[in-house]
Amino acid sequence: MIELPAYGFGAAPIGNLFTAVSDEQARAAVDAAWAAGVRLYDTAPHYGLGLSERRLGAALRDRPRDSYVLSTKVGRLLVPDDRGGRDDQGFDVPATTRREWDFSAAGVRRSLEESLERLGLDSVDVALLHDPDDHWKQAVEEAYPALAELRDQGVIKAVGVGMNQWRMLSGFVRETGVDVILLAGRYTLLDQSALAELLPLCAERGVSVLAGGVFNSGVLATHEPGGTFDYAPAPTPIVQRARRIAAVCERHGVTLPQAAMAFPLRHPAVASIVVGTRSAEEVGRNVSLLADPVPAELWPDLAAEGLIPA
Repeated sequence: MIELPAYGFGAAPIGNLFTAVSDEQARAAVDAAWAAGVRLYDTAPHYGLGLSERRLGAALRDRPRDSYVLSTKVGRLLVPDDRGGRDDQGFDVPATTRREWDFSAAGVRRSLEESLERLGLDSVDVALLHDPDDHWKQAVEEAYPALAELRDQGVIKAVGVGMNQWRMLSGFVRETGVDVILLAGRYTLLDQSALAELLPLCAERGVSVLAGGVFNSGVLATHEPGGTFDYAPAPTPIVQRARRIAAVCERHGVTLPQAAMAFPLRHPAVASIVVGTRSAEEVGRNVSLLADPVPAELWPDLAAEGLIPA
C-alpha cells in the first residue's frame, strides 16, 4: 500500500478554478506548501485544461522526486480546438482545447503520457480514474486493467478512482484491485453518506481514502457559514445546519473550518484530506488549522445534537 501524507495540496484552484490566479501566485502557493512540509499533491488534466498540471510541475520540478507523492487523473483527453472563447466547465482559461471522455486502455496510457509532458516530470505516483460515472463498463474493463498493468510494471505506484459519489466507488472497490479512492464531498461535517457502506468496505479491503471537498465547496470554509455547497448556492437548510455546527464548535474554541478539516481524518479508512488551494495565504491558514488540535469532547457534543453520527 502506498504511504499517503495526512494533508494534500489540491491543485484545481491553481488551474484557475472559478477565478484566475497568476503564475506567480500559483507558484507561491506551491512553494508555501512545500515549505510547510506538504508532500502530497493532486492535479488533473481537467483542471484548467492542463494549466494546473503545467503550473504544479513547474513548481515541483526541482524538488527531489522521491520526497513527495503526486497524483493525477485519466479519463479526459485534451484535444486541440479552434472554437475560441473561454472554458465552459468552471475554469477561467481560454478554450484552446476541449475535453474528450476516453476510458479505453490506449486513452488512459495517452492521458498519462501527456500529463507527464505537461508536468515536465518522468513519473506520477497515483493515477486516478476521474469521474467515470457514465463510463462504468469501459473504466472497469479497459481503463483499470491498463493502469493495473502499469502498476505491476512499476510505472506508477498506485491505481485509484476519484468521484463525487460513493456508490460507484463502492463498486470499484468490490470489483477491482484499486489501491486508493478520492472521495469528494461525501464524508464531511455536512454529508456522511459514504459512512455506512463505502468507508467500512475500504477499511476491510485495505483501500486508502483521500477525502476531498472537506468544505463542501465553501459553506464550511469560514467561521460564518455561507457561499456554496457542492458548487451551487448553499440551500438555506444546509446553511442553518452549518451554523448549528459552528455554534457547537465555538463552545469548544474551535472554528468551523478547523473542525471540517479534522472530521474526516477521524475515520480509520481515511488516510488524507486533499484541500484545494490557490494562494500562499490559504496554505498557511489550512496548515495552521490542521496543526491545532480539536478537543475530543467536540465530537460527542455534535453527535448529541444530531449533527454527526454517534
